[in-house]
Amino acid sequence: MRAFTAQIIYRIECDGQFTDQYEEQWRLVFAEDEQMAVTEARTTGQSEETTFVDRHGRTIFWRMLAVKDLQPVELVNGGLLFSTVREAEMIPAPVWAA
Repeated sequence: MRAFTAQIIYRIECDGQFTDQYEEQWRLVFAEDEQMAVTEARTTGQSEETTFVDRHGRTIFWRMLAVKDLQPVELVNGGLLFSTVREAEMIPAPVWAA
C-alpha cells in the first residue's frame, strides 16, 4: 500500500441554493496505485457529504464536487505532506499622498 494526499472540494448549498462557498479538505488515503487512490478519495469525499439544519432553520448541504489534486507521500519522519508558493503583488505606489 502507498500513501497519498487527496485534495477534496465541497460546495456548500443553503436551502437548495448555491452560496458561492466551498470547503477544501486534505485527506490521507492508502491505495495500491494512483487510480485506486482516486477511487478511495472519491469514496471518502462522498461519505463525508452531509445535510443539517443551521440555527436559522435553513437546510445546509455539503456536496462533494471533486478530487482536485492527488499526490503520493512518504510516511516518514519529516516527510512533506503539502507545500505551496505564494507570490505577493507589489504595489507600485501608495494610493494616498502625504
